[in-house]
Amino acid sequence: MYAKCGSMEDAVRVFDKMPTRDVVSWNVIIAGHVKCGQAHEALDLFRQMQREGLQPDPVTFVGVLNACASVGALEEGRRAHEHIIQCGCESNKFVVNSLVDMYAKCGQLEDATRVFSKMPLHDVVSWNVIIAGHVTCGQGQKALELFQQMQQEGVQPDCITFVALLNACASVMVLGEGKRVHEQITQSPYESYLTVGNSLVDMYAKCGSMEDAVRVFEKMPLRDFVSWNVMISGYVKCGQEREALELFQQMQQEGLQPDSVTFVAVLNACALVGALKEGRRAHEHIIECGCELNKFVGSSLIDMYAKCGSLDDAVRVFNNMPLHDDVISWNALISGYVKGGQGQKALELFQQMRQEGLQPDSVTFVALLNACASVGALEEGRRVHEHIIQYGCESNKFVGSSLVDMYAKCGSMADAWRVFSEMPSWDVVSWTAMLQGFAMHGHGDEALEHFEYMCEEGIEVHSVAFICLLSACSHAGLVDEGLGYFDSMGSVYGICATAEHYTCIVDLLGRAGRLQEAEDMIHAMPYKLSAPVWKALLSACRIHGNVEMGERITEQVLKLDPDNASGYMLLSNIYAAAGNWDLSASVQRQRLERGVKKQPGRTWIEVNDEVHTFLVNDQDHPQMNEIHAALKTLTGQMHDAGFVPDTQFALHDVEEEKKVIHLCHHSEKLAIAFGLISTPPGTPLWIFKNLRVCGDCHTATKFIAKIVGRRIIVRDANRFHHFEDGVCSCVDYW
Repeated sequence: MYAKCGSMEDAVRVFDKMPTRDVVSWNVIIAGHVKCGQAHEALDLFRQMQREGLQPDPVTFVGVLNACASVGALEEGRRAHEHIIQCGCESNKFVVNSLVDMYAKCGQLEDATRVFSKMPLHDVVSWNVIIAGHVTCGQGQKALELFQQMQQEGVQPDCITFVALLNACASVMVLGEGKRVHEQITQSPYESYLTVGNSLVDMYAKCGSMEDAVRVFEKMPLRDFVSWNVMISGYVKCGQEREALELFQQMQQEGLQPDSVTFVAVLNACALVGALKEGRRAHEHIIECGCELNKFVGSSLIDMYAKCGSLDDAVRVFNNMPLHDDVISWNALISGYVKGGQGQKALELFQQMRQEGLQPDSVTFVALLNACASVGALEEGRRVHEHIIQYGCESNKFVGSSLVDMYAKCGSMADAWRVFSEMPSWDVVSWTAMLQGFAMHGHGDEALEHFEYMCEEGIEVHSVAFICLLSACSHAGLVDEGLGYFDSMGSVYGICATAEHYTCIVDLLGRAGRLQEAEDMIHAMPYKLSAPVWKALLSACRIHGNVEMGERITEQVLKLDPDNASGYMLLSNIYAAAGNWDLSASVQRQRLERGVKKQPGRTWIEVNDEVHTFLVNDQDHPQMNEIHAALKTLTGQMHDAGFVPDTQFALHDVEEEKKVIHLCHHSEKLAIAFGLISTPPGTPLWIFKNLRVCGDCHTATKFIAKIVGRRIIVRDANRFHHFEDGVCSCVDYW
């Protein structure tokens, strides 16, 4: 009684006072500990029972095997199995079913199947444990095959069978098979069972059929908080975050108390759509329900605030958490800093985490590598790589792919290729990271070659790989090749082109000067037109100086995205390059009147583990006098070498001489000059810029690289430029 009522202290007190104890006494105390989640104590009691000379019976073994299954104590389970054979209990169906369950839950499906196969007869419980075991071990398809065998043997399924089958369908996302199981459920007495209804909703949601999930949910005679949780989580998984938040409100109106699972799903929904207001309300409700101390809820709160752009709130939640001994909360804040564009703070937090003795995991390292990639911190990335090796995470496929991505985005394709080559196996994520690296560095031919290798290896291509491939073609000027791959997406690879793929093709045609074809492609899109695709064409109008089309396209951009400064800036620059300063100034006035702020151009360089950032006409750097002196010397050398400043990129209506001076103080030139005076001769310079590098700076950097005899690697908003001996890797096409 005490054990089943959850009071193990009282149960143990009575047990200890018993003058004599038989096997039944030991069975109830062992089973009680298992039921109350105290499996290790149950196993200790079993060992004590044996020391006292009592012979276990089948009930004892069932309790012990359940304890082993709950904590994954495989070796204890194997010893129990040996004891079962010695005691002659291997023919007891309850014991054997528990053995199958124990081996399956310990991840030993071969042993589970071996025990199952030796059973003279299989009842519904036997089938349930072997089917559920395969589902637990991620073998959903095999579980469905076992169900077919079960039917062939004439064993009727029960509600536990149907729940396991629906979980199997959800795990491998086989909607058709799930619907067939649903049909069988409707012909059984289990359709009205709450657990079956919840599993049906979960299966349909995980298979992406929210209409079917809603239909089942609304027909359920009874619904508990689990029913609501699977519906809310399903909406979030299917990208219907607003519907998830509306359902959460409905749940509250019906008087149901949300739990930690509900709050995690709701906070994820808020994070994905940037619903800060709803997130704050959920936070208030979390405090009222006393869930703020739950580590998963706390981590989701940090993630929500970070993704909604409120990093101060994210830090406040983190600091208010009672314990920081769990890596999940640290990962959430590190990822939040990365997503908020504060990569350096993410790296500092990692150092603090290590100082507090916490062991990072693969999620930590993926976030840190993203941080290094975002700010181009190559040396910091190398140190993170050392930590990855130290903690034994280098074989994790997500970490490996993130390493490839980090090295590529930090400009070291040699390191990216080395990491890729050393990976134990390649999947579509690692191949895509490599393709993206080739695209960023303008290695179009290599991207095409490795895409073909990827297909030959039998890797199933997905839509993201094609985005990288088309981007590589765009940056390398491989127009016909890009168009060919775009056409083959549906016919050869069975992939439906998304709006992103169309944007890549518009960019491809636009860069090549085929502006009218690019506009025709936009009008042929089978999707609702969005700002990014028009911006790709507007950027091409800026490159090729097409004022008339630029005016038309800007109207479309501002109609769809009036609060983004890029549309205003591109048109203003088009006018300025054409010498129409009045219209250029008019566009800027319009932007200011509407309160739209532009992103300032920034260039940064990492020297001696410190990132130095520069703005145009920057005067704040402590070594600005030396930087200006170095620039003055360089300007004279460049003039002697034949460099002529291109004043169309000085976007100010001033006399020609002042335009030249303004060009001399562009942020990328300041960063290069600082790099030259701060590093030994011959050292390569790694420069990073948040906007597209201007044409004058591009030409100037070619001259500087030749004059000083250095490699200069520049990453702008679009791609990498490798300058060496007066030539750029982009061949002046970017």
